[in-house]
Amino acid sequence: MELERAVDRVEAIVDRVEDEPMPVPVREVWAFGDVALGLDPIDRLDVYLTKDVLMDSDADAAAAFEAEYGVKGIGTTVRASWAEANPDRVRASDNGYAAPEKCLAAELLAVPAASDRPDTPADNAAADNAAADNDTTGTDARDAPIHLEVCNASFGDNVTQRLKGALAREAYGEVLDPRGVCLWAGGRRDEEAFERLRDGAFAMPTLPAALSSLGVDDDVAGAVADALATERADQDGSSVRGDMV
Repeated sequence: MELERAVDRVEAIVDRVEDEPMPVPVREVWAFGDVALGLDPIDRLDVYLTKDVLMDSDADAAAAFEAEYGVKGIGTTVRASWAEANPDRVRASDNGYAAPEKCLAAELLAVPAASDRPDTPADNAAADNAAADNDTTGTDARDAPIHLEVCNASFGDNVTQRLKGALAREAYGEVLDPRGVCLWAGGRRDEEAFERLRDGAFAMPTLPAALSSLGVDDDVAGAVADALATERADQDGSSVRGDMV
């Protein structure tokens, strides 16, 4: 993906977070990885969302939605009003409960997921049409090289937590690239950050150097960088990961 197109895509995500109802409240939007480095073209667009949990529940909405679509947790894990307005974008985890990160991906990336979407022909067709209508990359939204990270913790806190866990398990491919740029937080857009992102003007270290600055031994930092490169090479199309810290 060309850098300009990638920045356009993440700006469109910020536009929608600002202006439209989301499945869950969103506090922050970050870009990280290749796009923060100013590479052109980039292999993948990496976007990080900090979400809030819902404080109120709606038992009646949850029961009604589960009865009609077979998805649990509406009104508890995702907003009932959003789900009722967008049943074609509701996504569930393996346990049958609505998955906030998958719902955000469906809303912001317009990625249909046949195994997770409510199982009615009308809803399936609506999801496919939404993917085509909302694609701004020039490719099918399902094939766009975009990865979405969703967590209740801020980007920096999650970088630290993921790094600790990955190093303890030697699961280096689970490390979150710490080279990120905050584009939107607390309802305010950082126009200067967007401008610098478009110009490729952020001075970012190499990944091993960035990890070393977080206290990772040099040899391990190199191994982590290699593992992440392998992980990225194996990815295809859009993807999403959700975390709780």
